[in-house]
Amino acid sequence: MSSQGLTKEMHTLGEKFLLKLQKLPTADPVEIVSFFVVLLFILTVLVLLIIACSCCCYSCCSRDERPDHSRWKIQAHPIAH
Repeated sequence: MSSQGLTKEMHTLGEKFLLKLQKLPTADPVEIVSFFVVLLFILTVLVLLIIACSCCCYSCCSRDERPDHSRWKIQAHPIAH
């Protein structure tokens, strides 16, 4: 997808979102609740993504010394009988 197509798609989604927000005060209660459930789901996913990225960056980049990658590898040894 080209950048112009992506920009147009984002603009279209933004217009639909604003139209939905404008119609929200006159909407049915079920539609209001479903809108907020979807919005809560999107916000939850974004917050979890930010937390995961910050934890990953903190564990890799926060130390002054080089990260110890040897603890990430599982050492396989032959079983002695």
